[in-house]
Amino acid sequence: MNEELLEPRDVQCPYCGTMCTLLIDASQGSISTVEDCQRCCSPMQVAIEVDALDDTVLSVTVHRDDASDW
Repeated sequence: MNEELLEPRDVQCPYCGTMCTLLIDASQGSISTVEDCQRCCSPMQVAIEVDALDDTVLSVTVHRDDASDW
């Protein structure tokens, strides 16, 4: 992972509402991962959509880990 290529994105924790900054590595392509909230430590499901042509981050969405509707 090249730290110079990480793109910061602010997201809101679906548990406590705190704004968290995630560092996105667009070179990995579109992925789903789990990140812990920086405040309440709850697991957030993170879906990252990346444009395959130019590695542009198109969207970052977070959901509760216990949600079954995503």
